[in-house]
Amino acid sequence: MTKQIPNQISEIKLTYTRKVKASDRPKVSSSQEAYTLFRENWDDLTINLYEEFKILLLDRNNACMGIVPISKGGVSGTIADGKLIFGSALKARACSIILGHNHPSGNLKASEPDKCLTDKFVKGGLFIGIPVLDHIILADEDYLSFADENLMKYPSP
Repeated sequence: MTKQIPNQISEIKLTYTRKVKASDRPKVSSSQEAYTLFRENWDDLTINLYEEFKILLLDRNNACMGIVPISKGGVSGTIADGKLIFGSALKARACSIILGHNHPSGNLKASEPDKCLTDKFVKGGLFIGIPVLDHIILADEDYLSFADENLMKYPSP
């Protein structure tokens, strides 16, 4: 007769390490400010080399709680996993997020996959109560804002 071992499971801990006081967080009230935060936190040596996807986490006052690198890809694409995006936002208690990815080619036109992905995340964010406020496509010295270009599609209530 073999001795039965009790069920073993992993423990999951949720933590958030605050390095900046809430009063010192940069406020995001425009696409230009979002672009500036992304750009200041993007590696100058890789922005023209391969695609990356990151998110800005915002609190109730639209102050930036932090930036989360989601993925690094190739010259023409990267994977933006909704589980990582919204898992990060939930873990940090973010009230909203701004999506961002670069186009190494410098082309600031939003592709159809960019638009579809944004629509999917807008719907998901509304469902869980973490709205996606914008999606910024970055190039070395300029950007495109989905919100400014009326590319954000919010479903009717």
